[in-house]
Amino acid sequence: MSRYNEQKCRMCRREGVKLFLKGERCHSDKCPIVRKKLIKSKNLKLSNYGRQLREKQKMKRYYGLKEAQFRNYFYKAFKMKGITGNNLLKLLEMRFDNIIYRLRLAKSRAQARQFINHGMFKLNGDVIDIPSYIVKPNTIIELSDKGIKNELLKMIIEENENSTPEVEWLSFDYKNKKGQVLREPTREDVTMSFNEQLVVEFYSK
Repeated sequence: MSRYNEQKCRMCRREGVKLFLKGERCHSDKCPIVRKKLIKSKNLKLSNYGRQLREKQKMKRYYGLKEAQFRNYFYKAFKMKGITGNNLLKLLEMRFDNIIYRLRLAKSRAQARQFINHGMFKLNGDVIDIPSYIVKPNTIIELSDKGIKNELLKMIIEENENSTPEVEWLSFDYKNKKGQVLREPTREDVTMSFNEQLVVEFYSK
């Protein structure tokens, strides 16, 4: 399986914005973006191509994808009905690893992928170990037998026992360890600030 070898904090510094790649560290004072008060001023001098490239890199890194994966999602979004940029974000949000992260069942998307690879979750009763799996609306998400026994996952759930998922299109009962994809996400549901039109322009050349 292909992985990022570049340091995660370095990727955030390069984009000049928090990408939330390291879980709790990103929400603490240890985050370099907070500690060094980095800003994106250097990007103001970029050419049109440079701005398109940086926006593509930011989106790709935020969701933890390699170039070939991300490009394939764009082409899939392009063939769908509707606005290509919105379709792209919807596909990325509906990835299994992103949903586990959004449900607060992992502290980062990288950790969510690890949990999924180890068979910690079930979708509609079946164990799915593919992080890139596109989850459909009305899908029931619950812990597998292996997930119930995992101490780290158990601790994360206990920490979020009184929380709710960070997005309205998902639900999860942390006491009963069971949730559901209520609907497809809309553009307004994407919590990160993206200019997806720049990404569309980058791949449309």
